[in-house]
Amino acid sequence: MKKPLLLSFIFLLLYFIGIPSLFASEPVGLIIKLTSGYIQGKSEKSGIKSFKGIPFAAPPVGNLRWKAPAPVKAWEGVKSCLAFGPSAIQAPPAPFYMWSEEFLIPKEPISEDCLYLNVWTDAQKTSDKKPVIVWIHGGGFSSGGGSVPIYDGEKLAAKGVVYVSINYRVGIFGFFAHPDLSKESPNLASGNYGLLDQIAALQWVKNNIAQFGGDPANATIAGQSAGSMAVVSLIASPLAKGLFHKAIAESGASLLPRNPLVSKQALVGLKESEEQGKKAMETIGLQTLDQMRAMPAEELRKKVSSRSGVIVDGHFMPESIERIFNEKKQNQVHLLTGWNEDEGLVMGPYKKAEAFKVDIEKQYGKYAAELLKFYPADHDSIAVNSQNRLSRDLVFGAPNFILANLHSDQGHPVYVYRFTRVVPADGEYKKFKAFHTGEVPYALNTLHLVNRPWEKEDLALSNTMSSYWVNFAKLGNPNAKGLPIWPAFHAKTLEIIRLDKRVEKSKIPDAASLNFFYQQVYLN
Repeated sequence: MKKPLLLSFIFLLLYFIGIPSLFASEPVGLIIKLTSGYIQGKSEKSGIKSFKGIPFAAPPVGNLRWKAPAPVKAWEGVKSCLAFGPSAIQAPPAPFYMWSEEFLIPKEPISEDCLYLNVWTDAQKTSDKKPVIVWIHGGGFSSGGGSVPIYDGEKLAAKGVVYVSINYRVGIFGFFAHPDLSKESPNLASGNYGLLDQIAALQWVKNNIAQFGGDPANATIAGQSAGSMAVVSLIASPLAKGLFHKAIAESGASLLPRNPLVSKQALVGLKESEEQGKKAMETIGLQTLDQMRAMPAEELRKKVSSRSGVIVDGHFMPESIERIFNEKKQNQVHLLTGWNEDEGLVMGPYKKAEAFKVDIEKQYGKYAAELLKFYPADHDSIAVNSQNRLSRDLVFGAPNFILANLHSDQGHPVYVYRFTRVVPADGEYKKFKAFHTGEVPYALNTLHLVNRPWEKEDLALSNTMSSYWVNFAKLGNPNAKGLPIWPAFHAKTLEIIRLDKRVEKSKIPDAASLNFFYQQVYLN
């Protein structure tokens, strides 16, 4: 047999006896072929490869303002993806309360053309099939972006995941509803554009992440605050079916309304949202959608104030989240969730003890006496503490506790944490303790990007938390050899993990007050 013929025969023999995976796998380099074209990233000093500013949908500008995200147009050549794309249009970032600049988007670029995402990977081959984490930013659905420093993915990627951070439309650009917008939509719905952006990003991940060595069949969505509310909304939405397999929801769930003891309707419906949109248009004297779409984005942002948040629109969210969960219609996923000890957000001055009691009695009627047992006001200092705790539990604690119970009661694995570490700080930031968003740089292993007087215990906690998060993304269970045991959550045991200088399992310390909201308010 001649040599060329012999080599061809050996090649074919190897292929058919089980070596094809070697030929199918390709190196993960700095030039990646996507469904829309080629991109180029860069290698960080750590060896992690990063790709920033990747478009996942067409720019939502002009006639695409207030429409579902359109497919990104293919491009020729190789697109440079070395820097973050623009953040969604929003107010210029400025530090406030406990949030220093590391918790905010960069000052520029900011644009209505904002549908970009970022990828970090340490995969060597496309066949590595590493678990994927898709990070959804917070910001009250009115601010934020994937380029916030504490969301950097380099350190988490080094622990063995492909990490993705995404942008989505916020404020009036992401959540504006109007009857005329609903009429022009093929789905007869409007307002959830920011959430539809998230669906588009997850579809992009499903179609492209294998090129970065990620496994599209093992994707975890994760988010904090509004990002956590988005995660829970995606769990509930039929449009997200099959796009992710695990979920991490940090401080936010949309399972209690602002005044839960008065109304059980946590989310605004389409008709109400449309009416709000009509009033918003009237305030600036415009009559048509064409006029609204012609207004420059920055002018529109400054002139129009509208609600930002999830809408029960009959399309993305066909029913209220609680009904979807109660009827077991949600996407079936493993869940990791929790909240922080000191994240109550009391705006304005605290009420004196007597004023707090009167307010509770007026607002909560027949529930007031029982509520004051859990949040007492014997004197002014106790009332201050109660106001902080009540604010925390209404917005974060009770909704996430209810989420954990609903999911666990239906037989799904759930892991619950309580972050109690007082975040080290100097000056004005010292008073905020275990504040809202304080856990994020620990979980994402980005303490090195935050200017705080970290102690060795913080670095150890960050290493532990980020390992928990990565383990959960890999297997749906945060536990692994060498880490403190994190028990699964069950309504009967109420066991959680306490994240502090010392990491240890414990029972929820305020289970009675949280159960009050679940049993007396949510279930009744």
